This record gives sequence, C-alpha cells and structure tokens, in this order.
Amino acid sequence: MATGNYGTIRPSDVSPEDVQIVMVYTESRDETQNFVMTTLNAQDVLRPYFNNNATGGSTVEILGGLYNLKLPADQFNKLGIYTLMIRPAEIRTTITDCGVLSSLPNVKGIVIDLNNVPAQYRNKFVNQGLVGFRVEYLNSDGTKIPNFFRIVTSSFFCEPVVQNLTNTSQKAIRYRYTDNNTNLIFCTVSPSSSPTNKPNATPYIGQPNQTIIMSNTFFNPITLDIEIADQDFSTLAIALYGNQTKSMDDGIYTIYDTNNNIYQQYNLYEIRDQFNTLLYEVRQNRGDNIDFSKNFTNITE
Repeated sequence: MATGNYGTIRPSDVSPEDVQIVMVYTESRDETQNFVMTTLNAQDVLRPYFNNNATGGSTVEILGGLYNLKLPADQFNKLGIYTLMIRPAEIRTTITDCGVLSSLPNVKGIVIDLNNVPAQYRNKFVNQGLVGFRVEYLNSDGTKIPNFFRIVTSSFFCEPVVQNLTNTSQKAIRYRYTDNNTNLIFCTVSPSSSPTNKPNATPYIGQPNQTIIMSNTFFNPITLDIEIADQDFSTLAIALYGNQTKSMDDGIYTIYDTNNNIYQQYNLYEIRDQFNTLLYEVRQNRGDNIDFSKNFTNITE
C-alpha cells in the first residue's frame, strides 16, 4: 500500500520582533557603488493580520504568512530603487566559554553570558528558548566564516562548577543546569559529536570570546524590489486616454484626470525662420503656472 504525500511547508506566523528589515537605496539600477543602507524597525512597518474567521472571531491568532508592509513617507521619499531584505533578526553576541556538562562529559556546548546579549533579545535566552536557532561564526578580523553554521538543539540556564580531574589536559571548570538566577546559558549544538569512524575528528562549535550571530529559523529570508517613479499606470493612462483640450487662441494644451481636474498644462507654439519656414513645433511644460480658466466643465458647457 502506497504511503500518502504529506506537505511540510507551512506559512510562518512569526512575530515582527523576530524580523529584521534591511533597506538599500540607490538612485538608479546603474548605480551599484554609492548606496544608502539602513535598518527599519520591523515592529513599526510590519503588521500581521489576525484570523477573524476563526471560531469566535479571534483577535489574537495570527493568520500565518499574511503581513502588511507599511512604507514610511520619511524613509521612502526619493525617486529611485529601494531593495528590502526581510530576514530573521540577527542576535550578535560572544561565546563566553566552550565546555561540557559535569554529569555528562560527552555533552559539549557553548556558554553565553546574557550580559553580552542586546537587551531587546534577552527574552529569547530562556530554558529551551533558543532551540532551532542558527549559529554563525565570525573570524577575529570580523569576517564571517562562509557557509558554516550550527543549529541549537537545547538551551538551559547553567552555572560553573569546579571538578578535580586527574587528566591535566582537561578543563577543571564544567557546567551544570540550574533553576537559580543566573546569567549563563548552556547551548548544545548539532553537529557536536565525532563520527564513529573517526573519534578524534571533533566538530568545530566555536571558541571562547568568539563573536557569533544567532538567528531564528522561523522563515526564509525574502527580498523585495520597490521602485518609486514619477509616473505609474494610472497617470500614464491619463496622458494617453484622458480628456484633453487645446486653446486655439493662446496655444495652451490641457490634460485632465479621470475627474476632469486639470492634471497638466503645456504651451504649444511653432518656431519659424526669417523666411517663415516652419522649423519646430514645441510643447513646453507650464509647470505651476496653471491657467484655471481652461477648466474642462467651463469649456464644454
């Protein structure tokens, strides 16, 4: 009997506080060197929708995968290309120590001090709060180790303990889980154990004082390309299909919008030489010098 297919992709119901939005602005697509990069506050510009179709019209159940992105006028106020990267929030911190559990010496992990974690993300550093987070590592010069990461498999509060060891090559300080108030989190990561066919090949999980980047794996990063231009489809349609008039007396050419309001005005005239030979026909934008006597209603009635 055949086994049925089961879907594994689900819409994300991530909270805006777990999202980071990076914006890159350039004046044109040809400009690749001079650009402006800023970070938007995701809690200000990203709004989740709530599942009002749920039983009782729930106002707290997030409708997974559906969000409203608000574009602040003070940020999107220039013509050009805005590239938005919506990615899981990155938590930059340092490894306090790489150690083992006192009761289970084979269990290795990284120890993180909450004092080195940004205040807005410390609520994630609780018992089992970091499970599934990705850990990326930085070199001493600040460069990221490319395409290398570990996944957190458990996280618990811990405290250091000192053990007397006969083997001087081992560290005397080990860790044990605790429910007492502490600023240390012990995180096990995968992979962290040596393969059975080569027991001495211990996977790299980091080193003390190394800078790391921790990020959730709730959703895949996406990139949006937004272009702000002078014209859109509606304004182009006005120029092509909207009502228009031309004053034969003064040569004022007027274009009207869908409500017959004056949208744009031009001066139409000809340039001739001394022999009265027509050289050019000119259409000149009148700018803000609008002649409101050319109102469409006044002309047609």
